[in-house]
Amino acid sequence: MGFVAVFLRFLLLALYVVLLGRVLYSWINPRFEGPLGRFLFDVTEPILRPIRRALPHGGAIDWSPLIAFLVLSVVAGLVGLR
Repeated sequence: MGFVAVFLRFLLLALYVVLLGRVLYSWINPRFEGPLGRFLFDVTEPILRPIRRALPHGGAIDWSPLIAFLVLSVVAGLVGLR
C-alpha cells in the first residue's frame, strides 16, 4: 500500500472520529464551549455547513453529520479504501 493510500485512509478515519466526537459532544455541550468544543466545531463546521445549506430545514434534528458520514463512506469506497 502506497503512501497516498495510507494518508487517505488516515485522513478519512480522522474525519470520522472528529465528526463522531462533534455529535457526542453536542449532546453534552451544544454550545461547544471550551477548548475541545471549539476544536471540534472549528474542524467540522467547514464540512457540515455546506451540507446543512443544501438540506431542507429538518426542525430540531441536524442531519448534516449523517450525510457527512455517508459521503465519507462513498469516498472511501470510490478510492478503494473499504
